[in-house]
Amino acid sequence: MIHAFQEKVNQTQHRSPKQRLRIAIEQLGNNTIETNLAVINDLEQIAQNHPQYHWIIMDILTTFVRENTLYMSQKEVKSNLRAKVRVDIQAALTVIARRDVNKDPENEQLNLSHTDIRGANLNGANLKQTNLYQANLAGANLREANLAGAILSAANLEGANLYLANLQGTILSAANLERANLSGANLHRASLYLAGLHGAILNDVLLDGANLREAKFFE
Repeated sequence: MIHAFQEKVNQTQHRSPKQRLRIAIEQLGNNTIETNLAVINDLEQIAQNHPQYHWIIMDILTTFVRENTLYMSQKEVKSNLRAKVRVDIQAALTVIARRDVNKDPENEQLNLSHTDIRGANLNGANLKQTNLYQANLAGANLREANLAGAILSAANLEGANLYLANLQGTILSAANLERANLSGANLHRASLYLAGLHGAILNDVLLDGANLREAKFFE
């Protein structure tokens, strides 16, 4: 299946990126993980070489992540903390995270809300102003990620690595940050209203102007 897809890509590469995009949309999510990986790779190439398709492709990838990750309640998560993100989901997240943000249109927002992406590697990811409402990011690697202005209300960040992350102006209301590593993170003017911070590592955290009203630091 993956070879058939690559053959289709090779046949259309010299003609039209629009055709390649159409084939990718038809294939993504409908076949094997290996095929999905090939599709995601081709989508990234189209986004890099044809800026007019950049945001369309980011929307395709975020939709793929949302439709292929089953949201779980916090109670269910507690018994499934070790689950790992699927490899093709990780590949889509990697493309989103390293995209050329200068090509993002104004007043648009990536939507990764209600996704279960536990254990995802988002090291250095640019997720500025992304909608991650009720996302499950337990155990995720968000080291040095840019989450400035992101919506993380009611998100699960238990055990996540947020070392040196930019959380300036981020909405973390009612988020679960239990045992999260926030060392050196920038939480300037962030909202941590009702956030759970039990056991969180807060060394050298910048909390200037942060809203800590009713934040829970102890059991």
